[in-house]
Amino acid sequence: MDENARAIIYFICWRLSTLNEKQFLRSGAVEATFQAIKNGTPEIAIEIAKVNTNILWNCTDPEDSRNMFACAVAHRQEEVAQFLYGFNARIGTNMVFTTDKDGNNLLHLAAKLAPRSYLDCIPGAALQLQSELRWFKAVEGIVPQFNNYDKNNGGKTPSQMFVKEHKQLLKEAEEWLKKTAESSTVVGALIITIMFAVAFTVPGGNNQNTGFPIFLDPISLNKTTDSSTVPSPTVPFMVFVVSDAISLFAASSSVLMFLGILTSRYAYKDFLKSLPVKLIIGISSLFISIAAMMVAFCVALFIMLQGRLWIIIPVTLLAGIPVIIFVLLLFPFLVELYTSTFRPGIFDNKKNINKRKGRDG
Repeated sequence: MDENARAIIYFICWRLSTLNEKQFLRSGAVEATFQAIKNGTPEIAIEIAKVNTNILWNCTDPEDSRNMFACAVAHRQEEVAQFLYGFNARIGTNMVFTTDKDGNNLLHLAAKLAPRSYLDCIPGAALQLQSELRWFKAVEGIVPQFNNYDKNNGGKTPSQMFVKEHKQLLKEAEEWLKKTAESSTVVGALIITIMFAVAFTVPGGNNQNTGFPIFLDPISLNKTTDSSTVPSPTVPFMVFVVSDAISLFAASSSVLMFLGILTSRYAYKDFLKSLPVKLIIGISSLFISIAAMMVAFCVALFIMLQGRLWIIIPVTLLAGIPVIIFVLLLFPFLVELYTSTFRPGIFDNKKNINKRKGRDG
């Protein structure tokens, strides 16, 4: 948020703090708080909530009779929900015991499909579904167990509502994962084919008598090189062999992970951890494989063209372009995928809740 906007909010909240309860209710602060939650501006909602905590449990949204916590859950406002949950634990209130005009409890609200504006900020249908599952599981962990079996006015339990609301998103996530796995499998298979062939067509060839690579055969080296003028290619050759092996093994691991994705059953719970972990391993292995392949190529070029730096340096720089492109395109997605898969739950992250308690108390 802009510093000027933040200063204005602080000033308004200071003015609100000087009002009595009736003046506060007439000021429109309650309506502003609910609108801030719905429009995705949690800073405003949190700052107003700090001014007068009565709105946390006494006031409801006139549109759907939801309290502030229920509104935050329905609109996926993690910061507001985490703040209110920490406040609820400290004060001892029971904001989790709530239903709206349609008979939906908190878990019903978490089971509904998130607003499109929220989902559009998450890359890929699979990550969108994972985010929805994480939110539902997080809310499930703080509500009473019987909420799982409560039915709303439409006669649906939270689990039934989740399946109905996310049916289309499940199809999109399955299709997105399959396309990603199929295209990545093709790339991995090509790398396997190339690096396997390269392992038996090493730079310099093999000694026809012994079968050893020339750059590892002492007899061949003594006959073909002058150690006083030409640096020994043995070390670069070993780097080539190791890079080739790493690329081959990493590509094989990547293909196996993507095959595991393609043969998955694509159940809802698989999108929570199983499929994302396979995708993380597959993409990471593919990146390592491509990087190692470029290293093997550059080292092979160095061995074959020793002393011709005017060719080696430009080609080496060009070889780094695929790696850079891969990093720019997929690394941010990989980081987000890892974060969303392994980060702590929203309401069991005690450090964040304690930090908020310290600031508010």
